[in-house]
Amino acid sequence: MRLPFILIVTCFAAWGVLNNMTDPLVSVFSSVFSMGAFQSSLVQFAFYGAYCVLAIPAAWINSRPGYKGGVLIGLLLASFGGFLFFPASQIMTYTMFLAALFTLAAGLSILETSANPYVMAMGPEATATRRLNVAQAFNPVGSNLGVLLAAMLILPRVNPSTAEERAALSQDELESIRSSELQAVMGPYIGVAMALVLIAIAIAMVRVPKNPAVMADAERGAEQRIGARLSRLLRNRRYSFGVVAQFFNIAAQICIWTFTIHYVTETLGVDDTRAGYWLQASLLVFLIMRFVMVALMGRFDARKLMVLMCTLGTALSVLAVLSGNIVGAVAIVLLSGCISLLFPTIYGVALEGLGQDTKYGAAGLIMAIVGGAVMPLLHGWVIDISSARTSYLVVAVCFAVVAAYGIYVLRTPSPAAAESEAEAGADTAA
Repeated sequence: MRLPFILIVTCFAAWGVLNNMTDPLVSVFSSVFSMGAFQSSLVQFAFYGAYCVLAIPAAWINSRPGYKGGVLIGLLLASFGGFLFFPASQIMTYTMFLAALFTLAAGLSILETSANPYVMAMGPEATATRRLNVAQAFNPVGSNLGVLLAAMLILPRVNPSTAEERAALSQDELESIRSSELQAVMGPYIGVAMALVLIAIAIAMVRVPKNPAVMADAERGAEQRIGARLSRLLRNRRYSFGVVAQFFNIAAQICIWTFTIHYVTETLGVDDTRAGYWLQASLLVFLIMRFVMVALMGRFDARKLMVLMCTLGTALSVLAVLSGNIVGAVAIVLLSGCISLLFPTIYGVALEGLGQDTKYGAAGLIMAIVGGAVMPLLHGWVIDISSARTSYLVVAVCFAVVAAYGIYVLRTPSPAAAESEAEAGADTAA
């Protein structure tokens, strides 16, 4: 499994590049098309809305050609979305860019829905959550590269003219400026799209051994209807609360990274390019803390770590609201450390013991990524009516909900523990 695992890990890094290269586009399109924070937040609505729409079809794909087939389809669809940035840069309309982003994210939705359970299936179930954390640890490597690409290739080429100054330009002058800015946006996406095609070719050429336990679960559940599966999943409180927690986890993550530039420019009075360095620092904290958390999970309960980091995240969010200076900016950067272990931990805990329902359970957890589409709109609206400082109350609420899930799973026996207790009771009775 070593080579297949390494290749799948490159997928985790690849979607990290695209996720976080997209975050600065909210600020970029706000300048390019002279729009408010709410309207420019439609970038995240299109991107993460696609995750929600494509998650169930991705589960269906996984139940047919399997996880490997899902990974390949996801990679190729995402690359097609990246190539759509070329016609978008020629047409120069916001709607066309949203369509390209939606297509790109649709492929990433299929890719994530397939790759996460694929990694969990590459070995014993007892170590599945830690194995997923190891793979997810390479996601922030890509995230940092994505922000670096945006900071080097996109943000410096955005004209600093205000909306009023752009309105005073002639149509030809305005189109010339926009063309240059949108060409800068296009370049990195075309490059990443080409890389996705190469990764897909490499994965297609590698033979992956079958996991007998996973195959047995698939065969037992092959004839069951989707409705029966979904009904069982909804009745499973550990899972259904996990979906809610994942919604608010992704909401917190996307709000933190999308509006770091807004917060820093407002509170420190710097331009977008310098604010982009703060976002880069935030992603570096995320990268370092992801590996730190993987190490700590070998010694401490991941659920307890989740509660601890969410409590700290809530406190830092409130500090950012109250301070509104460099202390608040540092708090915003440190928030990335608090979210570092949340996605894979929630994912692994919620899927524990699902067996034949794992593929559709995984789809539900990927659908929860729609939190990254919905909450940035609320966050952007709060910025428009108040300030970037006040808007981080949205993030504080998100952390509080995830902390509640951590407390819940700590107080509720895991499926494996419950099964062991039942077996012990049966032995005693015998």
